[in-house]
Parts: sequence; structure tokens; C-alpha cells
Amino acid sequence: MDNAKVFAYSFSSIYNLYLQKVEKKARTKAELDEVLFWLTGYNKTSLQKQIDKKSDLKTFFAEAPQLNPNVSKITGVICGYRVEEIEDKLMQKIRYMDKLVDELAKGKTMEKILRK
Repeated sequence: MDNAKVFAYSFSSIYNLYLQKVEKKARTKAELDEVLFWLTGYNKTSLQKQIDKKSDLKTFFAEAPQLNPNVSKITGVICGYRVEEIEDKLMQKIRYMDKLVDELAKGKTMEKILRK
């Protein structure tokens, strides 16, 4: 897949897809937001701003207040790639996000998802 194409995806459209995915599995918007806050350092207001201004994924991560220091604990396979082995740092952050949302949709506890 062309990374540049992925980086240009709008975060708001991805967010809506994530929301549909987790709600189908009886998880909530609040839980999705908590996972995203943990990963990126955004809060409710700053995350909503990213959604409202339709930031692309590159901007979303470039403007993220702080990537969680425990992201290295996110391991496993997403979309056929081991997240810990992805060389492109931006693509790795996007896959971390995918992985956390997947875990949420699969019913993992918040404690496990947030690597506590």
C-alpha cells in the first residue's frame, strides 16, 4: 500500500469507521476516545478540533501533544505486519492506533489495552 495515500486519509473519516467498529461490538465512544487520548495525548477538546478541521493522519500525529511512552508495549500483527517492526514511524503510529482499536472491538479490558 502507498504510505503517502494512507497519510492523506482524513482522521475524521477514520474516526467514524473506528466508532462504527467498536459500537458494533458494544463498546462506547468514550472508550474509543480514552484509547486515543492514551495513545496521542489529545483530550476531548483537542481531539474534536482535529475531527472538525478534517486533519489528515499525517497532521493528526504531527500535532499530537505526546505519544504515550508505553507505545513500545503495543506488539502483534495488524494488517499482516508486526507493529513493532514497521520502519516508517508515521505508519507505525497509525498501526498502533489500529491495533488498540482492534483490541477494544475484540473486548479486551481497558487495563490491558492501555498497557497498565
